[in-house]
Amino acid sequence: MIRWHIIIHGRVQGVGFRAFTQQHAKMHNIKGSVQNKLNGTVEIDAQGKKKDMRSFISAIKKGTPFAKVTDIEIAEIGTLKNDQSFNIVY
Repeated sequence: MIRWHIIIHGRVQGVGFRAFTQQHAKMHNIKGSVQNKLNGTVEIDAQGKKKDMRSFISAIKKGTPFAKVTDIEIAEIGTLKNDQSFNIVY
């Protein structure tokens, strides 16, 4: 089990990116959260099996039809024992 702090750069706000991310997190059994940041990025904390996390990252790199991902920053962080879902933070 691993947990990553992910920052997505590009045209990723106002294009359904958070809901898209949540949908793919559920498909890949990923727990955590996604939220828009004031600087125009999207921030994701994601936890799951390494294989599932790689598949999840591949999916979100593509984004929604109206999104344009230009860069992804990934940093490994400590896992959380009680993370049971994947939520959109407003």
